[in-house]
Amino acid sequence: MPCRVLLADDHQIVRQGLRALLEKAGHTVVGEAADGREACELAHKLQPDIAVLDLAMPLLNGMDAIHEIRRVSPNTVAILLTMYTDRAYVLQALQAGAKGYVLKTQAADDLFRAIEEVWRGAVYLSPGAAVGLVDAYLSKEEKPKEPLTARERQILQLVAEGKTTKAISVLTGITFKTAESHRNRIMKKLDIHQTAGLVRYAIRHGLVRP
Repeated sequence: MPCRVLLADDHQIVRQGLRALLEKAGHTVVGEAADGREACELAHKLQPDIAVLDLAMPLLNGMDAIHEIRRVSPNTVAILLTMYTDRAYVLQALQAGAKGYVLKTQAADDLFRAIEEVWRGAVYLSPGAAVGLVDAYLSKEEKPKEPLTARERQILQLVAEGKTTKAISVLTGITFKTAESHRNRIMKKLDIHQTAGLVRYAIRHGLVRP
């Protein structure tokens, strides 16, 4: 069934390719976003049926964007489209509210199947992502505890992107002192006391690209 789709990826060529494929398949692309914040704003404005989100996006990563999209557009169903196959990302995505987890290494038909499945109320995982999840279940592997809150992840991402504390306070709508306090708390929680270490942590956890 044709759906109204919002695309969010910081690479324009990727968005253009996805738009062409989706429109050829009969879907309507109602908007395109280059970062997570823009995706949330467009979701609020356009109320799409489906939001296809990249995981590692500037300003707000796909995982945290899902939380906000669910708030501002409750009927929008989210699909993460990503290169990350780690089972921890899959589990976090599902817990965040994603109904689809599609790997960029798959053919376009995989995304089409994901859209069809999530639109009828099911959950869809690319084969590569599903295998990791099944392995985790069979080995009774526990999901690593997330040490940071959603706000702290957001601050960490902005720090890793090179934003100053002043810029972070403006972007997030909090005071300079609060932004500074968040940054210090993040360092304490992660036991990382240099910006370079925070950047490496953010890269490892898919908040920013290398």
